[in-house]
Amino acid sequence: MRTFISTSLGAVLLASSALTLSACSQSNAQETDRFAAVEIKAQPLGEGIAVLFGAGGNIGVSYGPDGTVLIDDQFAPLTPKIQAAIADLGAEPVKYLINTHWHGDHTGGNENFGKAGALIMAHDHVRERMLGIQSSGRGNDPASPAEALPTVTYHDGLKLHLNGDEVHVKHMKHAHTDGDSIVFWKKANVLHMGDLYFNKVTLPFIDLNSGGNARGVLAAAETALTMVDDETKIIPGHGPMATKADLMAYRDMMKTVIGLVETAQSDGKTLEEVQAMKPAAKWDVNPDGFIKGDAFVEAVYKSLKVAPHKEDHPH
Repeated sequence: MRTFISTSLGAVLLASSALTLSACSQSNAQETDRFAAVEIKAQPLGEGIAVLFGAGGNIGVSYGPDGTVLIDDQFAPLTPKIQAAIADLGAEPVKYLINTHWHGDHTGGNENFGKAGALIMAHDHVRERMLGIQSSGRGNDPASPAEALPTVTYHDGLKLHLNGDEVHVKHMKHAHTDGDSIVFWKKANVLHMGDLYFNKVTLPFIDLNSGGNARGVLAAAETALTMVDDETKIIPGHGPMATKADLMAYRDMMKTVIGLVETAQSDGKTLEEVQAMKPAAKWDVNPDGFIKGDAFVEAVYKSLKVAPHKEDHPH
């Protein structure tokens, strides 16, 4: 999930520079005020591991003698609250930061944590997208400052040996975006899925403009299910903590909707005709959901019109 913030363009005349600076200051103040009432709530998941809920993507925290590892960091104005919540857990300041993908509600605090000394890690495509302006029908995200960029990137994944656990970071190809990763703590039996999994709060957001594809979301759920058991604690990108049974239901939903849309396409139905069939109606139950049925079905329909992505090669 991403957040888009509209800002007024300043006039090109030098005489307008003061107005432009004023508009920027006002925008920054509004952004800070927007998060003033947000509370960061910690939920322990075991010894030395927790999840933080606030505004934006859910945050995973691992802490111990090797330092504090953060998975995603929500929005920049929330950094002090996130740091305070981490301190309340008895953890040291963040030493390592892993981004599950590039969207601003998961990377918005990168610059702050980077300046504070955190080593930022993410998939190759995350850095590539953060280096440039990202556009979609909903708005633009500017290029990120140098301090916000991942300095360690990977193609397929990596393994970290920290705080007495084995942390597996795996890239999931062309799913929510083209740079998604899941993070699995083997000993703690905790899986962070980023926005590959929205639990109960909305239908899936498939960012087609960022290389996302419905097929990849289904494949990611299938892969994740091979890694978990009935005791695994699953951190979704958004929504409450989940179980294997919850993730299985999500996988089944994706498989069902994709199957219905695929059959309708093979029968020659247009997007509008498929949307009228309401293939996702059973799961479109949250009136406040970020993605509603028609938008989800459109993303699935367009995903299936794209030839399956070929294997990406390392740069």
